[in-house]
Amino acid sequence: MFIDHIRIFAKAGDGGDGVVSWRREKFVPRGGPDGGDGGAGGHVMLVVDPSTDNLRQYHFDPKLIAENGKNGGGTRKTGKSGKFVIGRVPPGTVVYRANAATVQEAVEMERGDEGIDLEPIADLTENGQEFVLCKGGEPGKGNWHFRTPTNRAPVECTLGTPGELGVFYLELRRIADVGLVGFPNAGKSTLLGKLSAAKPKVASYPFTTLQPVVGVLEFPGYRRCTIADIPGLIEGAHENRGLGHEFLRHITRCRMLLFVVDMAGSEARDPVSDLEILRREIREYDEELARFPWKVVANKMDLEGAAEHLANFRQRFPKVEIIPISAESGEGMDDLRRMLDSEVATHPNEK
Repeated sequence: MFIDHIRIFAKAGDGGDGVVSWRREKFVPRGGPDGGDGGAGGHVMLVVDPSTDNLRQYHFDPKLIAENGKNGGGTRKTGKSGKFVIGRVPPGTVVYRANAATVQEAVEMERGDEGIDLEPIADLTENGQEFVLCKGGEPGKGNWHFRTPTNRAPVECTLGTPGELGVFYLELRRIADVGLVGFPNAGKSTLLGKLSAAKPKVASYPFTTLQPVVGVLEFPGYRRCTIADIPGLIEGAHENRGLGHEFLRHITRCRMLLFVVDMAGSEARDPVSDLEILRREIREYDEELARFPWKVVANKMDLEGAAEHLANFRQRFPKVEIIPISAESGEGMDDLRRMLDSEVATHPNEK
């Protein structure tokens, strides 16, 4: 099961209370106050874990609740602090805070006409990056802190403060250098499988790929680039048709877009029309995304009619860089690798 967006409830621990206590020892008359402080409430934290590739764990347990701090004790004993709760998320996770205090309230807002307001509060991209989602409550002070020369027996203490809580939405956006964009059955998965060690599902029917797959292409000199294959788009994807928003979010971090076009075409498909529709869908979804560097990979050049379609395609898009290939036979793959090496590949420590 691949989960790339989820709603969770988080609650940090409450701070422990300070106490009123008196020193009671033999031969120590009027020992005075010795009430200790409470312990701090535990934080709720998110940590980026590169070994995690989606948000599936929160589908089964969508809550993060930290431990409360313990109350203080006599002889100035400080209560035990609450344990932190750490939620692990994959690189590329965006965190949103909802204007709801409970899950029930969030659900009612989602189903309402006005919807729910989400405020982005964190963008977690670096391995090992930490973020405090909910801060634990402050501990209360014992009566030992309130002694003065004129008040030698204070009977006051303070209570711990509540820990932060709220409803949050986690959204995964894949981090890759190159994003493959195309219609279903254009050959994106076959292309990714030939370029990298990734093993995406490949079949002769549309919508074979149902979740984003990231492959790594290695070059000499320890250079590399990552390539994201997202499920095929359809016309109207910017309006979330065919789960368009579920897929398009995964290419918003790419440095370059490769539009994979079936150059062989068919009675129902035309390469020129395909690219125009894909470009329009990208632009309608995100104007900034439409300004990303992009090129066209003319796939299936080994099939009949592809050469004629390519000639017409070049006339229609004379300024677009087109790389003719056949992912199935390997034709043109070396040219594509050279382009990726020169324009996209970096050393791992340059990310």
